[in-house]
Amino acid sequence: MRYGIAVNTENCMACYNCVMACKDEHCGFATAVSAPQPHEGQFWVNIRSKERGDDNRKVKTSNVAVLCSHCADPACARAAKNGAVVKREDGIVLIDPEKARGQKQIADACPIGAIYWNEEFQIPQKCTMCAHLLDEGYAQPRCVEACPNEALFFGDLDDPDSEVSRVIAANRATPLPPLAEEKTNVAYLNIPTVFLAGSVYLPGDETGEDPAEGAAVTLTCRETGAVTSVKTNYFGDWEAEWLTPNAHYDIRIELEGYQPVELSALTDTDHYVQETLLQK
Repeated sequence: MRYGIAVNTENCMACYNCVMACKDEHCGFATAVSAPQPHEGQFWVNIRSKERGDDNRKVKTSNVAVLCSHCADPACARAAKNGAVVKREDGIVLIDPEKARGQKQIADACPIGAIYWNEEFQIPQKCTMCAHLLDEGYAQPRCVEACPNEALFFGDLDDPDSEVSRVIAANRATPLPPLAEEKTNVAYLNIPTVFLAGSVYLPGDETGEDPAEGAAVTLTCRETGAVTSVKTNYFGDWEAEWLTPNAHYDIRIELEGYQPVELSALTDTDHYVQETLLQK
């Protein structure tokens, strides 16, 4: 048995249900494995949002729920003294609130900033994966229970047939950069890289232009040769996500009965490429 959580960022809508459930469980209450979480200043589940895009025609937000990753070889445990950080047989990493008193280096050691320093109690604190509830027979941590959009999954990572294992296998595993080389019990899925987007139109009547629905947009990465293909939607818009960062892309737009158009773009960041008008 190895408990784990899958964070599917593609489904996170930043509703903060997980954050509020965590605070409801831990703020003002000591548990069998942790001191009380302060009402302010700590987010054992931290929604990190990023506004993406460089044009008001295509701006969106990506959200990543960041929590302690319960690493196989935790940096916090290596920094701790007197066995203040322990890793249980089920994979959950816990900080002993008594033994950890005064050990600020435990919080400083976390590569993703998921451990917080409680100034009042002089202790480091973090997500416990609601170990006290699991030990009582609860099926899942409070954050997973509260998620309404299938952005959080919990279960046994050692069981390939468990829901959490199946979700991880079916999606892009995209670890947080500081943990890219680490084995963790929290898996981050579908964290976006870079997108390119645009709009395609057809010559219309005297009232203007019409959206080109169903136009084929092919993006070829010069550096890797990877090809990404998408089609324009009902509004003539297209978007290609999870592209290679800092790469040059050749873009070809085709629609039967119209001349193809070729563009290029650099994925130094997310870009709305341009509006394209097809000609007969």
